[in-house]
Amino acid sequence: MIFKKIYVEITNHCNLNCPFCIGNTRPQEFISLEKFQLLLQKIKGYTNYLYFHVLGEPLLHPDINTLIDLASQNFQINLTTNGFFIERIMHNPNIRQVNISLQSILNYDVETIKKYLDKVFLASDNLVKNNTIINYRIWIDNQNKDIIIKALKDKYNVEIDSSHSCVLAPNIYLQIEKEFIWPNKNNSYYNINGSCLGCRDHIGILVDGTVVPCCLDSSGIIKLGNIYKDDLDNIIKSKLFQELKKGFENNQKIHFLCRSCNFYDSKRKK
Repeated sequence: MIFKKIYVEITNHCNLNCPFCIGNTRPQEFISLEKFQLLLQKIKGYTNYLYFHVLGEPLLHPDINTLIDLASQNFQINLTTNGFFIERIMHNPNIRQVNISLQSILNYDVETIKKYLDKVFLASDNLVKNNTIINYRIWIDNQNKDIIIKALKDKYNVEIDSSHSCVLAPNIYLQIEKEFIWPNKNNSYYNINGSCLGCRDHIGILVDGTVVPCCLDSSGIIKLGNIYKDDLDNIIKSKLFQELKKGFENNQKIHFLCRSCNFYDSKRKK
């Protein structure tokens, strides 16, 4: 396979407006079943793993389970969700992994957080029965981290170091990370040197079909092509794609957006 994974944005609509998220500036859209089936045909053979994630909350899609079932015929399905609608997929047996962004719980009272976590835990229990991997995610400086960590301790009866990721139970993980800098020409980070796995082991596809190097190009700044109009092989062979890939392989960031991103290099320094 050419790619380890491909990120597919099935919607860029979200029910939240989290301060750590770069936010959506594109027209809100839900992928149609027809376009989704075309997308699946065009990327078949290029990867084994699909990730329903770029921007947006995938569980808002009215046909979420149909999309999962269609894609699971040829791909392993992973998705990232804020968990508020997790009951919609809790009985679907065709999901490899669900990443649950607990950092989305901001500015809520203790009782509301408890009700949210109870719902998430119930869904996780059901998903794990179908061998789905559950990965809880939280920023290390989340204002409600202590409340969330205590709830996880009580639920899984395990000690947790609130500064380190850990295994909570079979197929259930806690990922604790520092908040990263979203690539943006107006942020405070700039470096021409550095690498990325974009174009090397993954690409992203936005809901309108735009192909981008990675899931952090959520605005579609680096347009490599459009999956509905172009063959993926032609996109991969394009001059821009090859320049980006070669640059990353040589520790050089070719595009200005990449130069304002520290995600990959910050991970390597851990």
